[in-house]
Amino acid sequence: MKTQLIAMLIIMLGTCAFAQEFPLTITHKFGETVIESAPVRVASLDYNGADNLLALGIQPVTIRDWYGDHPKAVWPWAAPLLMGNPEILRGDLNFEQIAAAEPDVIIALWSGITTEEYTQLSRIAPVVAVPEGTGDFALPWDQLALIAGEATGKLDLAETLVQGVNDELAAIRARHPDWQGRTASPAYVWNGLGVYTGKDIRTLLLANLGLITPAAVQDISAEGEFVASFSQEELPIIDADVVLWFTDGSEDNIQSIEDLALRPALTAYHEGREIFVDAMLSSAMSHASLLSLPYALEALEPKIAAAIDGDPATLVPE
Repeated sequence: MKTQLIAMLIIMLGTCAFAQEFPLTITHKFGETVIESAPVRVASLDYNGADNLLALGIQPVTIRDWYGDHPKAVWPWAAPLLMGNPEILRGDLNFEQIAAAEPDVIIALWSGITTEEYTQLSRIAPVVAVPEGTGDFALPWDQLALIAGEATGKLDLAETLVQGVNDELAAIRARHPDWQGRTASPAYVWNGLGVYTGKDIRTLLLANLGLITPAAVQDISAEGEFVASFSQEELPIIDADVVLWFTDGSEDNIQSIEDLALRPALTAYHEGREIFVDAMLSSAMSHASLLSLPYALEALEPKIAAAIDGDPATLVPE
């Protein structure tokens, strides 16, 4: 699927032209940003932002390093499209490094920038941030792509690519009508126990497949927070038709989940409804980009299908 996606993108990039008019004004949580002309040099401050820019045929001049030991801070689904040598932003934002890249626009839709950082960045180039009322990391995958497309003058292409992902989501829903309205808990054991809430990008993707957040998880979710922590004694909170354990792929991390004292008390455990999400799939869901989602959906569908049937004899694909 990855090879087919890249081939499709190359064809589309050769046939799509700018269809937007500039100057362009984008309203966001910090006010309004005016982009005078279609930008050529685009800086990404988003932890997942390079993916969507590459899908749109843009070679970002900066890429925000997130996690994973990958060349130029991009994962395998994006690496074939990265041709340039962008500045790699690690740790706290380095304003001098960003300015040295000479961007025409700065995309900061999944970056968590503060008002002070926005002000300083605006001295370098126009900055596009999350819409008013949206959490720093709560923008759905499609809006991330569409706003990035609008800001870079490639909204038509962004809409086409988003529709392609939506078509695949619809096809999966059509193949699995029994998933609709069932519950799913994406949980983890990293520095304690936690579960991604209904505001998280991973949970929003599962919702696109028809899987909803359990009421017990909603009850412990604080307003605007994308994760909720709980104690080992509260583990039954996450019980669901499907429990997805997000891991870093290490034996220690997987063992820490398997050793949870109350895990055998979960219905999901007894009925084989657990999915252990490896590092690659976890990252693909976490990036939730135009490039990572085709990989994530291809890997997720057979795993959810095997887990949600409630038959322990049906092995969930590793």
